[in-house]
Amino acid sequence: MNLWIAGASITDFGELWNRSLFDLLEEASLGAVAQAQIPAEDIEAVFVANMGAGAFEGQLHLGAVVSSFFSHFPPAMRVEGACASGGLALLAAEQAILSGQYKTVLVVGAEKMTDISAEQATAVLSGAACQHSECGSTFPGLYALLAQQHMQQYGTTREHLSAVSAKNHRHALNNPHAQYQKEITVQAVSESAMIAEPLRLLDCSPLSDGAAAVVLSSERVANDNPRITGFGQGNDSLSLAKRSSLTSFVATQRAAQQAYSLSGKQVQDFPVMEVHDCFTIAELLALEDLGVFAPGEAGSATLARETTYGGKVVVNPSGGLKACGHPVGATGVKQVAYLAQLLREGQYERALAHNVGGSGATAVVHILEAGEES
Repeated sequence: MNLWIAGASITDFGELWNRSLFDLLEEASLGAVAQAQIPAEDIEAVFVANMGAGAFEGQLHLGAVVSSFFSHFPPAMRVEGACASGGLALLAAEQAILSGQYKTVLVVGAEKMTDISAEQATAVLSGAACQHSECGSTFPGLYALLAQQHMQQYGTTREHLSAVSAKNHRHALNNPHAQYQKEITVQAVSESAMIAEPLRLLDCSPLSDGAAAVVLSSERVANDNPRITGFGQGNDSLSLAKRSSLTSFVATQRAAQQAYSLSGKQVQDFPVMEVHDCFTIAELLALEDLGVFAPGEAGSATLARETTYGGKVVVNPSGGLKACGHPVGATGVKQVAYLAQLLREGQYERALAHNVGGSGATAVVHILEAGEES
């Protein structure tokens, strides 16, 4: 399977009041093309990941926005899947290449979330929950329910959750694009303001502006290009009330098994991964659903520093959603772009990216590898 990452680009993440959605899309798109060192005219199609520009910005029709950055106006489309929009846009692009329709395409994800109030943004984001049965709920509230059940069933503690946040903030110190490049302690997380029991302010990813892009090609453009060797998508009930479990995401398990099967790899083959830590409990669920740790063991493993440098696996070296930031449409693309850079630099041979939509209704897993074409 020839799916090469020819170029990648990530903008700063944060409260970027001096840059518009158009600015962010253009910076990431043209940055990825520039890194690929290909003529802009080689981009045959564009896939734009975005959740809520219509509500955040009053701007829809984003495919046409990005297409207009190129003099030849390549065909473009927007892909939406809540917080998994980026991962889904990558899947759409990969299928278009594998079908033989295109050779080289651009995938760009972006969100501009901070130009409206926090209350308005929370209302926009709640559209990714089930409005039929969860109307009026917020995502901190929904993930709090998951955390409560995990604590009751497995004995997960406040300190376990806090260790996730502290670790990801420590990792973000090495990421110049991260929204928060400041170390915090486990105690500071545990003593931050309560949002929805047991989740506190520093358990939650922030509202963010930002964009990320990758150029995918069926041909290897440069020797240091990594490639995508596996991918998978899983889905589950949008409503938590209809789930078979509140301590795992079936969607993640399904997506992971597809990706492992396609790549011929197992979870132990990945020394580094970016997982979807929209809340601290989400990282623990991800690590257990991906098979890194047995159910109920991810919290104690995180506290024991098994998910950082020198441990079993490096999880969220970018800082994750918690510290790098979470511009919703950009996140899934950022994960792959960031890992591609680590592989390009020779830091790792393989990596895994895990992207989730809403409270686990959609999940996408990607596997990246360096090395020669098989």
